[in-house]
Amino acid sequence: MKKFLSKAVPKTVGALLNASSIISSNYAAAKALSLFATPRKGLVNKYQEHFLNTSKRIPLNYNGFSIMTYHWPGNNNTVLLSHGWESNASRWRKLIALLQNEKYNIVALDAPAHGKSESKEFNAILYSEYINVVCNKYEPEIIIGHSVGGMASVFYQNKYQSKNLKKLVLLGAPSEFKTILKSYTDLLSYNESVVKSLDKLIEDTFGAPPSAFSTAKFAKSLNGVEGLIIHDKKDRIISYRDAELIHKNFKNSLLISTSGFGHSLNNKEVYDHIIDFINN
Repeated sequence: MKKFLSKAVPKTVGALLNASSIISSNYAAAKALSLFATPRKGLVNKYQEHFLNTSKRIPLNYNGFSIMTYHWPGNNNTVLLSHGWESNASRWRKLIALLQNEKYNIVALDAPAHGKSESKEFNAILYSEYINVVCNKYEPEIIIGHSVGGMASVFYQNKYQSKNLKKLVLLGAPSEFKTILKSYTDLLSYNESVVKSLDKLIEDTFGAPPSAFSTAKFAKSLNGVEGLIIHDKKDRIISYRDAELIHKNFKNSLLISTSGFGHSLNNKEVYDHIIDFINN
């Protein structure tokens, strides 16, 4: 029954928006974009709250929205941790323990509309602006990003070209926003009218078409930054091909392939690779 509902509900929503596009494709596109940008989970539960209470919480601000940051002080270099979609800063619990062993100064943030951070919706471009606010305060030498947190970190560095950043770790990061968007429109079976209007709405909202927002393309600008890309060959969420595309354009990067760790890559072997990379 759960499998049936997981397939039937998106198709039903898609059918409703397809029908509404007959009256107004702009209305349908606006609803489609809102649905695409609204996380269904990622709030902090009691177990996660207990861990996050071990940090010093410092809220920052971006355009009236609160950005929650978590700080575990250390006297080594500063590491910023940016989580992925429908998650929060607590996902780094195991890695944080290893970083603390190495005395790193650790900062994690909750993404827009995730955890304790505010926003009505989420997208990688807005996330990159949140990251910029956090970087302006903490000046990290190292950023570690999982999934869209990795994508947003590249978007940030491409735009702001931080002189402080020396190393960037991308875990299961997507390459092309256009590909993510197509997976969404295919899942809901949107008709051509909705898809075209959605593309136009994104261009009007963000100043460029979906195809312009590319981790691989922006990776070409990461001069002076060392990169570590880790991706599982059996990742069912983000194709391993994305890692290859990013690695090809990220001049000073190393690609490590895993098998069986899935998209989360929440594994000590992965974290050991990260510690080795940032310690080197």
